[in-house]
Amino acid sequence: MKCDQLKRYALKQTVSKTNFVLKNSGFTLLELFIVLMLGLVLFAGVMSVFVGLRATSAETSSYGEMQENGRFAISILTNDLLRQGFWGTLPVEMDNALLAAAPPVANNDCVGGGLNNGSFPQVIGHFRTIWGKLATGASELGCITDAKPQSDIIQVKRVIANSLGAIPQPVTVPVIAPLTMGDLKNNRYYLMSSVNSAQIFAGNAAVLPNILNSQVWEYQHHVFYVREETQGGNVVPVLMQARLVNAAQSMDIVPLVDGIENIRFWYGVDTDTDVDTNDYSDNVTPTTGAGDGVIDMFIPARSMTQALWDNNGSRILAVRMFVLVRDILPDNKYTNNNTYQLGGTTAVDQVAGGGDHYRRLLFSSTVSLQNSKVKVWN
Repeated sequence: MKCDQLKRYALKQTVSKTNFVLKNSGFTLLELFIVLMLGLVLFAGVMSVFVGLRATSAETSSYGEMQENGRFAISILTNDLLRQGFWGTLPVEMDNALLAAAPPVANNDCVGGGLNNGSFPQVIGHFRTIWGKLATGASELGCITDAKPQSDIIQVKRVIANSLGAIPQPVTVPVIAPLTMGDLKNNRYYLMSSVNSAQIFAGNAAVLPNILNSQVWEYQHHVFYVREETQGGNVVPVLMQARLVNAAQSMDIVPLVDGIENIRFWYGVDTDTDVDTNDYSDNVTPTTGAGDGVIDMFIPARSMTQALWDNNGSRILAVRMFVLVRDILPDNKYTNNNTYQLGGTTAVDQVAGGGDHYRRLLFSSTVSLQNSKVKVWN
């Protein structure tokens, strides 16, 4: 009996020691390797997801910034084009013969093609309120020294839509004008206009012009073009604006939107009364005609004739613009082999990515020139 008890006791002690050893022995080397491999697989999966999300976020941010820049540039250009040729209460096209006095002299002016294409109307030739060209070098219009070649330049003249004040007709005694020279900015030019007369004057003139039943509007002459700027180690294209100011240098040039690589304008012209194709026409010399109020073709600035710019029998009724936006910084993981067509079908209207590492977006819009549709407002 005692022998059996001793055997059972010894067996119990052996099992207890075995369990104690097993409980405190830890992982084997094989188990550790298996755990490490599983951990590495999970870590690699998480990292790949993180890297993918980061790349997607950077690409989305890039396209979002280009969308914003492109829409902003289109908005600025559209705002000027919609009001091109607007002269307040003057119901006809601006002409030197309508001015009550000679216009001021703009120093170092931006002067486009034609006989009468400075900031203010002169005696000779048709006063052009819209004009453009394809830049062929850095120096253009006598005021630009940094234009990007093979991108368009466009010139627009008008007054701001909101009148600054009116000068009413006197009844029995002279009426004191609600607008005084103190209300105007010294570095701006203004147009005072009635239904049959107008006068352009500087904001620092001694007195207001004397035109009865007239209103005063701020006079504007804008020139848009593209230049390239070096920012750090990167070259960034920028949409620029030259704006008329009353100063020793009459055109104040300021940057507007970064990333605008190229702008191209096609002018919708009504030339005759035949079947209207409303299509692009490259390298054409259209003849002028009576016109029927419908656009016959869209013509690039390089193919516009002097007669077309002067609305001699024809009229420019609309402008179709193309704005090519480029990313500010390159992405070495992206290669751009795309070709962007800025209207038309010829190579001169194409911009190729050329295998560089910049993303691009092309925007287009058509603006109807409301003030060009009629020559006299009743």
